Amino acid sequence: MDHTHTGRPPRLPDSLYDEKKNDPDEGFRSTTPIDMVDAESDILDPMSDEIKRIRWKVDKRLIPMLALIYLCSYLDRANIGNAKVAGMETDLQIKPGHFNNALSIFYVGYILGEIPANMALKKIGPRLWIPLVMLAWGGIMISMAAIKNENGLYAGRFFLGLAESGFAPGPMFVISMWYIRQEQAIRAGLFFSAATVAGAFGGILAYGIAHMDGLSGLRGWQWIFIIEGLPTIILCIVAFFVLPDFPATATFLTSAERNLTMKRLQADAGPANETEFTWDQFWAAFKDWKVYLHMLIGFFHAVPHAALGLSIPSIVEGFNFDHVTTQIMTAPVYVIACLFTLAMAHSSDKKKERGYHATVTILVSMIGYLLLVFTRNASTAARYVSLIVCTSGNFAFTPVALSWPSANIGGHTKRGVALAMIISFAQIGSAIGGQLYRDDDAPTYKRGHLMSFGSLAVGLLLVLLMKMMLLKENNRREKLTPEQFAKESGQAGLADRHPDFRYYS
Repeated sequence: MDHTHTGRPPRLPDSLYDEKKNDPDEGFRSTTPIDMVDAESDILDPMSDEIKRIRWKVDKRLIPMLALIYLCSYLDRANIGNAKVAGMETDLQIKPGHFNNALSIFYVGYILGEIPANMALKKIGPRLWIPLVMLAWGGIMISMAAIKNENGLYAGRFFLGLAESGFAPGPMFVISMWYIRQEQAIRAGLFFSAATVAGAFGGILAYGIAHMDGLSGLRGWQWIFIIEGLPTIILCIVAFFVLPDFPATATFLTSAERNLTMKRLQADAGPANETEFTWDQFWAAFKDWKVYLHMLIGFFHAVPHAALGLSIPSIVEGFNFDHVTTQIMTAPVYVIACLFTLAMAHSSDKKKERGYHATVTILVSMIGYLLLVFTRNASTAARYVSLIVCTSGNFAFTPVALSWPSANIGGHTKRGVALAMIISFAQIGSAIGGQLYRDDDAPTYKRGHLMSFGSLAVGLLLVLLMKMMLLKENNRREKLTPEQFAKESGQAGLADRHPDFRYYS
């Protein structure tokens, strides 16, 4: 039997680990720590001192910047909830129920741009592409302070979504280009926890901005759009100088460090290591059942996730707080959700498991929704704790769920297209989610909570189905005869369909 048919990605040939043949760095010696990593330990060992040192250099450069950008992105898309509490709905004379249309239309632009955006990111590189789209959405955010009616609000939200779509699927794709599979969920958790920090920071910031009402003739909600849009403009300049492109061209790493980073990625990918753009890989994403199942999972989670993220200020306001206190009372909800998100992401990587972790987060969120329904006439404290439980599970699902297809879909082109497909389809759920919490259901929002619970229940079944099917396929590949293995591995460009590839279930 072929020696690579072992149930794990094969080790690269020893010749590929010889840095002396292709390292241009003057004075490089074969006795450096990097050589010792190659010769004496598994190149995928995340606990190697040299690998930890290189990974920390990448972490410092990449993760804080992606998290700050996502913080700005989430803040700019979700601050409409704070603006509503600050009086925007009344000032613009928005008709009953039409505010929800403004929430949903954002995702129309979001959906249209995501697949082209991920292809542009791959072609142009994160260092230039991401700052450009930041400049676009930051400018749109600030200009929304000038809107005069609900049609202007619709237009602003549509183009904000179109601009932010240039960034949305990118970070998970970039993380998958820098880290092996068992390192991705915690990085995604750190990155996506920025959304929870944004929620907390947004509430505190809106609390302060609410006191600016009337300054320079502007209402408080106008100042929210201006002040929360400015950091995006400033950060896009910083991002241009800080963000790296991809490992092969990273100037902040030495040549030896770049080589080791790329070899780890190749070894982890095993047979699914296609890096160049091909149309076969592009269309392969549309032929993979896993992509469509992940799309459905993302859709049914996005419905309650978007509804909750956009409506937390309104839900908290229904707990009998005044407008100003509402803004700051949203912060603890997000802080606790952030901690739970990081804990679940860390556990998911440590266990090299995705399905059961996603299941736990969904169950926590479902329990929270039931508590919100049953405590709707209870004390403020009980309702507030229920919201914390619900939000924690809701937000913790995202990094676990998105690092799942990232770990299982091989080939750079196929993965980039697949992630864009999954995230863009989920935004249809987000658009629906924008309609869940309506004024005629306030202040308890029982209908919205129950609809969110039902959507998560469907998503839970799909997650368990995915888990079962991946386990079944891994087991099938383990039991292939030499003849069957030779037949299934005989084509080029198989990526994750290669029988030596094993899925994270």
